[in-house]
Amino acid sequence: MRTAAQPWYREPWPWILAAGPVAVILAGIVTVWLAIKSNDGLVADDYYKQGLEVNQVIQRDRRAEELGLQAEVFAGNNGSFRVLLTSTQGAALPENVRLKLAHPAKAGFDQEITLASDGQGAYSGKLNNPIVGNRWLVRLEDESGNWRLSAEWAMEKQESLSMKVTAPVSSSNR
Repeated sequence: MRTAAQPWYREPWPWILAAGPVAVILAGIVTVWLAIKSNDGLVADDYYKQGLEVNQVIQRDRRAEELGLQAEVFAGNNGSFRVLLTSTQGAALPENVRLKLAHPAKAGFDQEITLASDGQGAYSGKLNNPIVGNRWLVRLEDESGNWRLSAEWAMEKQESLSMKVTAPVSSSNR
C-alpha cells in the first residue's frame, strides 16, 4: 500500500541539508558584527612614529642605568602607592615622579599618577580609579622624561615591586 507523498517542507532531509549552509551564513554575520563592533586596542595608529622613538626609549633606560636608579613600589588597598627611589651614584632625585600602570591586554585600564616627594627618596600618591586585574606593566619616570625604570608586576604574588635596570643596554640591542 502506497501512502500519499508529503510536501517537501514536511520532509526532514531538506531541512537537515540546509542547516549547514544556514549555520555558516549566521556565523559569518556574527563575525562581521563582532569585527565592526569591537576595538582590539592593540594596533597603534602612529606605529611608524613609535618605531622612530625606540632610540629615545633606549636612551632613557641608559640614563637610569648611569644614575644607578633603583625603586621599590608598594601598593595600598585604597589605590595609594608609595615608592622608595634610590641612586647608587648619589644623583639628585626629582621632586615628583610619574608612575604608569599599563594593563598588558586592555588599554582602557591603563592609569598614570604623579607621585610627590615625601623627602629622602620617598614618594606617594593615589589613583583616581581602582586597579582592575592582577598583572601590570609598571613604568616609573621623572617628569621631564630623562630616565625610566620598567618592570612587570603580578600584584597577587608580590607585595612590592623592585625596579632597576636589569641588564646593560648596548648598541647591539637596537
